[in-house]
Amino acid sequence: MTTPSQPLSPSSGVLKKALQACPLIAVLRWITPQEVEGVAETLIQAGFRLIEVPLNSPEPYVSIERLARRFGSDAIIGAGTVMSVQSVAQVSDAGGRLVVMPHADTAVVRAAREHGFACFPGVATPTEGFAALDAGADGLKIFPAEAISPSILKAWRAVFAKEIPLLPTGGITPEAIPSWLKAGASGFGIGGNLYRPGKSLSEIRKSAIEFVKAWGEAFPAETSVN
Repeated sequence: MTTPSQPLSPSSGVLKKALQACPLIAVLRWITPQEVEGVAETLIQAGFRLIEVPLNSPEPYVSIERLARRFGSDAIIGAGTVMSVQSVAQVSDAGGRLVVMPHADTAVVRAAREHGFACFPGVATPTEGFAALDAGADGLKIFPAEAISPSILKAWRAVFAKEIPLLPTGGITPEAIPSWLKAGASGFGIGGNLYRPGKSLSEIRKSAIEFVKAWGEAFPAETSVN
């Protein structure tokens, strides 16, 4: 079992610092343990501070353990596509500290909170969002972003407090970042436009730099995560 370098209690400030530094969650779907360390190193060098390995990837817990052991002091490492309470326990055993979900199962959210993890459940309605926050979510993965749009997110932001992180995920490109931020996004989950199987490290580095640059240029200081 790998021991995380720092606990993620609500008062630790670890998650807050990561979000302030670069609130972009790298989604490494279908990555293998053999390539995961090289990809993560490239992303961290570009500025990423949150990395998830979706659990429908090959040997995901092996990848999470390797990342937690090598990069646990540099980034918040964990799992995506977390569907059950049992999976939360396995993420813990692998040394992960982050749980990202495609849905808003409050039992999974509570389990993540009990382990002291950062947790971002996927929501598509305000009702799901408020229920997830009540269960202990740290923020909300707005998913799928393609079906929601910045105009809808703007309406959401009118009822979700400014300090609640809202992270659109799905089809995000560097060019799309400004319109989402103007609508009230706090950050993003970034998958296929950042990493996909067969993409070289040089291509991943280029994409990572473009995303971090787009964020840095477009993000208004007055709306930073509190």
